[in-house]
Amino acid sequence: MLFLLFELGTERYALDAGQVVAVLPRLGVKEIPHAPPAVAGLCHYGGSPVPVIDLGQLALGRPCANRLSTRIVLVHFPDPTHGPHLLGLLVERATETLRRDEGDFVPAGVSIDAASYLGPVIADARGLIQRIEVRHLLPPPLQALLFNKETVAA
Repeated sequence: MLFLLFELGTERYALDAGQVVAVLPRLGVKEIPHAPPAVAGLCHYGGSPVPVIDLGQLALGRPCANRLSTRIVLVHFPDPTHGPHLLGLLVERATETLRRDEGDFVPAGVSIDAASYLGPVIADARGLIQRIEVRHLLPPPLQALLFNKETVAA
């Protein structure tokens, strides 16, 4: 399988490239007033607005750095009821790919409910790389906000 590698802070992460629709420069993100901090805004893709989540803000509590290598990664966010939605993920240093078997990733050994999107890990010469599980990325209230579902009580 092919994986897109990126960074948040000093740590490396991987996304299944099969879920990636496009990798865009960090241009043209329209901020949404009063949106939660993790919502970077909207971008325009294929004639439609697409919500963009700042993965640095969501995972680390701080926004992604404004670098040339900071990208919007458009992914298919699964929705069993309404079909997949496009979702933009703002990430840092999205400049590499990795080809490995899915079975090469092993359980991290740590499970955090608030970060259920953190998947298994793999090691290389530079250290660990952790998979991001897109289907677990957004808590239900944020899904409802981004994809116009009924508001879910917290």
